[in-house]
Amino acid sequence: MVNEKDLENGDPKRERISFAGGWDPDRTEGEYADLIRYISTYRDRRFSKAPSISNAEEVDATIEKKGFFSKLLGKKSASELFEVPESWLTTDIKTGLTTAEVEARRKKTGFNELATEKENMLLKFIGYFRGPILYVMEIAVLLAAGLRNWIDFGVIIGILMLNAIVGWYQEKQAADVVASLKGDIAMKAIVVRDGKEQEIKARELVPGDILILEEGMVVAGEARLICDYSNPAGFAEYTKMIEDPEEHFSKTHTDSDEDEDHHVGVSIVATDQSAITGESLAVDKFMGDICYYTTGCKRGKAYAVVTESARGSFVGKTASLVQGATDSGHFKAIMNSIGTALLILVVFFILAAWIGGFFHNLRLATPEWSSNNLLHYALILLIVGVPVGLPVVTTTTLAVGAAYLAKQKAIVQKLTAIESLAGVDVLCSDKTGTLTANQLTIREPYVAEGEDVNWMMACAALASSHNLKSLDPIDKITILTLKRYPKAREILQQGWRTEKYIPFDPVSKRITTICTLKGERWQFAKGAPKAVLAIAECDEATSKHYRDTAADFARRGFRSLGVASKRGNEPWKIIGMLPMFDPPREDTAHTIVEAQNLGLSVKMLTGDAIAIAKETCKLLALGTKVYNSQRLIAGGIAGTTQYDLVEKADGFAEVFPEHKYQVVEMLQQRGHLTAMTGDGVNDAPSLKKSDCGIAVEGATEAAQAAADIVFLAPGLSTIVDAIKVARQIFQRMKAYVQYRIALCLHLELYLVSSMIIINETIRSELIVFIALFADLATIAVAYDNAHYEPRPVEWQLPKIWVISVVLGILLALATWVLRGTFYLPSGGLVQNFGNIQLMLFLEVSLTENWLIFVTRGGETWPSWKLVGAIFLVDVLSTLFCVFGWLSGHEYPNVTNPAGTFVESANGDTSIVTVVVIWLYSIFVTVVIALVYYLLVGMKWLDNLGRAKRSVSDTNMENILGHLSRIALEHEKDVHGNTKWVLGTRATGEEEEE
Repeated sequence: MVNEKDLENGDPKRERISFAGGWDPDRTEGEYADLIRYISTYRDRRFSKAPSISNAEEVDATIEKKGFFSKLLGKKSASELFEVPESWLTTDIKTGLTTAEVEARRKKTGFNELATEKENMLLKFIGYFRGPILYVMEIAVLLAAGLRNWIDFGVIIGILMLNAIVGWYQEKQAADVVASLKGDIAMKAIVVRDGKEQEIKARELVPGDILILEEGMVVAGEARLICDYSNPAGFAEYTKMIEDPEEHFSKTHTDSDEDEDHHVGVSIVATDQSAITGESLAVDKFMGDICYYTTGCKRGKAYAVVTESARGSFVGKTASLVQGATDSGHFKAIMNSIGTALLILVVFFILAAWIGGFFHNLRLATPEWSSNNLLHYALILLIVGVPVGLPVVTTTTLAVGAAYLAKQKAIVQKLTAIESLAGVDVLCSDKTGTLTANQLTIREPYVAEGEDVNWMMACAALASSHNLKSLDPIDKITILTLKRYPKAREILQQGWRTEKYIPFDPVSKRITTICTLKGERWQFAKGAPKAVLAIAECDEATSKHYRDTAADFARRGFRSLGVASKRGNEPWKIIGMLPMFDPPREDTAHTIVEAQNLGLSVKMLTGDAIAIAKETCKLLALGTKVYNSQRLIAGGIAGTTQYDLVEKADGFAEVFPEHKYQVVEMLQQRGHLTAMTGDGVNDAPSLKKSDCGIAVEGATEAAQAAADIVFLAPGLSTIVDAIKVARQIFQRMKAYVQYRIALCLHLELYLVSSMIIINETIRSELIVFIALFADLATIAVAYDNAHYEPRPVEWQLPKIWVISVVLGILLALATWVLRGTFYLPSGGLVQNFGNIQLMLFLEVSLTENWLIFVTRGGETWPSWKLVGAIFLVDVLSTLFCVFGWLSGHEYPNVTNPAGTFVESANGDTSIVTVVVIWLYSIFVTVVIALVYYLLVGMKWLDNLGRAKRSVSDTNMENILGHLSRIALEHEKDVHGNTKWVLGTRATGEEEEE
């Protein structure tokens, strides 16, 4: 019954609630007077427009407040956890810590949060100069310096700095946006500081803080219980316990067993540890016991002292184990494979150029002014063959995408998660809050024969928690439904008094309260129909009718709550049943159809009974292949049959966290890329195991730490929208990778063949500017408009290489055609006069820059940022050609053999020639675009390199299935000798029996 998600949200939920007449729920007028006032004045503002935490101005303001140098020079957190001295934990509960003490302790322990400390910004920047591709470019810098080619030296350093600065800045901006959003979802805590109670963010807690725990609150830090809030004098007893723990233990525990379950006395609070330890019942906590970080306080109010920061807590250590295995990621492997292949090609082309140079009797490094020597050939090919912008542009594209997703309330924990999300083909989604609205409503109740509906509703309200500051969702809707029953509210005003409240637990599956009315004792129970029926005394006919009604409600998709009462010493009797319904979100059915059109298989996971799960699937048009996860995963089914059922299932009912992990594992073994949603601590392993772990709205901090993406908005539509955006980001990266490989191959093919055939190359000074312009123009790819594929995306490297090689060959042929026309008696494309070096430079620059318009596809118009960046570098290239910059006209034999036309004395080119080269480049681009269109339309090429999904290895699956049934059994023979034998493992059903 307890909704963990609502519990984790804690106090912030109250910000979305208003009460008529300015009533304050903190002001007490008496238990039942407050209850009636609450029912009458409650107004739900969930559907009003809440202030957007992604507002750009607010985000910018948050970022501005943070000092740049404090980030740059900030110390990295030590990997070792700080060991809290015992002297820190002796804080007085009346005064608490002082502000100065808090600041001093925080310097040693850091903030009370699981999130990793930010990286040192200076080291982050230096990281942009590391990597195989960048090392080769740094060798090119040294080579240019050795050749005393200072223009090349300066421009190559400029390219390296440009890529590093842009990449570092964009990633920093994305990280700042994400950090500002994370700050807005922080947990709150009430502490005693400077002698007074204060509400602070949970991350600001330090060891030694006096924390106040109260029913309904989340334990904001690992804390040791001191005493009951209403009994501050208990602090003296706590102090004695710390001084002599053995004596205290002997007084408070039975002699027969030293287990804490045999504690003598009344517990101070009870906490829900189910998300951490799996314990179903709320755990009683006594003086000196530890209350675990992120657990929920179910009963009581007490003082406690914080003993550890979040990272040193039980949950923190668990999260660190999950995060310990660092995964370089598929994205990095892809980039490394592309970079390695291009480096091998560079070495091959340098070798070919040098062999040709030997035949042309070229020297190693002379003449210095000429590019026609072996070391200059090596320098040129290193510059054109190494895509220095590849790692930076792809990272920038991811960072810009992450910032955009953050404004859509999706926090990307690591950039490579975007690539994983784009390729997901199976989405395992929680039901509550994601597929459904998480807004319970009570339909027409069933009332037992001879009972009144108003009395039944009053009994249901009496069997509820009355802590109005932190109501459980089911208790909340039960109480608020009394708005429809004014006579039931009158019954509550007759003078009832609650003597004892026993909260819901998953074992008894009911809430029980003991009340008195005018001196008469009453007991009320509310819970699962079977649990309520078990305590009631009724005839078989009534019992059967009650069970049939519960079954009918389940078939209609309703969760049922039985209500019973007991008067004095009379037996329990059934009063009625409340059918509750959590309706699907308005957009869920449409979103599921949209997801299916995107090639996604959506599988629902819920803890509800199978009948309710099937009904929900029907409403959502998901299909009705819904299986009991306990029987499917832990039952007698195994081998290929089990894998087939998991793969084809539309949903899973009665799901436990461990089942999520096994579902993910089976789907991955079948070749599926799987996204998994979760919100509890126990979901952390499955979130980490999945290809893309998604922490849904209201998830615990441990789940957020294990997830790849944290969503701040509810609903499946937010996840599907994020998948679309991820595919758009992927499309930008894929377009750039194809473009960059084609550029490398273009100049390598043309220049090496030119070096070998006519002993000519484009001057190294012009080559570095071609590389610079290419990087300048395509950094804007990160901001380009892009379409999303209608199916899960993959890199398909063979396809990328085939297309890029074809494009590179076409570009090289186009450059050779231009160069060949210069041998014609008329000068070919040259009108009036021109310079061979700069005309080649202009043609290469234009066709290469415009290639990005081809590889990006024609589904969307290019963004103005991309068009503007490319137009700018095109203008610069044109100016180089028109004015003869770096033409090398002052040196003899720049081109060999010389053209038959008249080359200008100062190396400039006529305007008419420049216009002709522009027209020729446009023609070349159109031809390449047509070829590209034909290539991507080929079915065999479209599926080239695409990984097979839904692949089964029947033999291996069956072997694993049989092995899973084997168990080691310990036996004793008649002589008392022990031995281990192989036996058959019991199935889940057998274990229950």
